[in-house]
Amino acid sequence: VFRGPTASAGQLGATHSQALESWYANIPGLKVIVPSNPYDAKGLLKSAIQDNDPVIFMESEQMYGDKMEIPEEEYYLPIGKADIKKEGKDVTLVSFGKIMKLAMQAAEDLEKEGISVEVIDLRTVRPLDFDTIIASVKKTNRLVILEEAWPFGSVSSEITYMIQQKAFDYLDAPIKRITTPDAPAPYSAALFAEWFPKLEKVKEEIKNAMYIKA
Repeated sequence: VFRGPTASAGQLGATHSQALESWYANIPGLKVIVPSNPYDAKGLLKSAIQDNDPVIFMESEQMYGDKMEIPEEEYYLPIGKADIKKEGKDVTLVSFGKIMKLAMQAAEDLEKEGISVEVIDLRTVRPLDFDTIIASVKKTNRLVILEEAWPFGSVSSEITYMIQQKAFDYLDAPIKRITTPDAPAPYSAALFAEWFPKLEKVKEEIKNAMYIKA
């Protein structure tokens, strides 16, 4: 098991703000885990240690101070199984890693506007749980993917292809992707704020998927 940081960690510039999970996921035989909270991190790390295959365990440095209730007893979470963090019926929102916080906030905000968003946390990007995403899309008929990474050759690219291949007839709107711009992360605080995906952008794309004028 190899543990290492991924994605941006604030105002650290291009050399310390790279999302590398899609690079590792491109290697056959490697398993790639990206947890979004302490509970999942512990359960997935336990499973990774027990696994017979090499596992890349990617973490956000900005989450090392996060706290939540953790069971005292031993527990394991399955590798390759996504988790539905919030059930919904109007739009499927898929994400992973620390930007899941943005996904959950967007879903909670839109709930107040009468929009029901189903939020899926991938937890593992290789193997990727396409079945959970496909089942959700068949229910909601819409898909938005939020990823803290560059758009080209990303995890969201793979998901988009697989959904159009296996669930195209269920889509009532084009798939929406929200990523960072196709450019290195800037050091400037003002530029970084523009580079990083915004909550309002997530809500706007969800509404666009529903053909609601934001």
